[in-house]
Amino acid sequence: MNILTKGGDLLEKTYSIAEVADRFGVSHRTIRYYEEVGLIHPKRTATGQRIFTRKEFTQLQLIFRGKKYGFKLDEIKEMVLLFEEDPTGREQLKRTIEYGEEKMAEVTKRINELEQLKKEMEMFLDTFRNELTKLEEEVK
Repeated sequence: MNILTKGGDLLEKTYSIAEVADRFGVSHRTIRYYEEVGLIHPKRTATGQRIFTRKEFTQLQLIFRGKKYGFKLDEIKEMVLLFEEDPTGREQLKRTIEYGEEKMAEVTKRINELEQLKKEMEMFLDTFRNELTKLEEEVK
């Protein structure tokens, strides 16, 4: 699907909801949900069918990347809306960096917690193995 000028020239490549959902590997419902919560604003045809332009496609890329990295939907929404307010992208990048630094601190903290948990589990397993070895030697 494409947007054409009155003369029939290609104005802009567009995508149907099925194409977008397939491209991102999500359901149509997921795409509609992001529209409902105001993350994207696809245009509609005269018959009401959603049409997605490069803009919405790019916004969806940001949404899915943000979700992958653990951002909350309200944080993602703020980043998406910042780009609409500042087309240069400077404010969006500043805020994305802030959120990214916060996420990095959370990830680092979680890694440290997991490393500590791993050490504790290794100690317990060593203790259990030693106990098992002692019990098996007593049986002999």
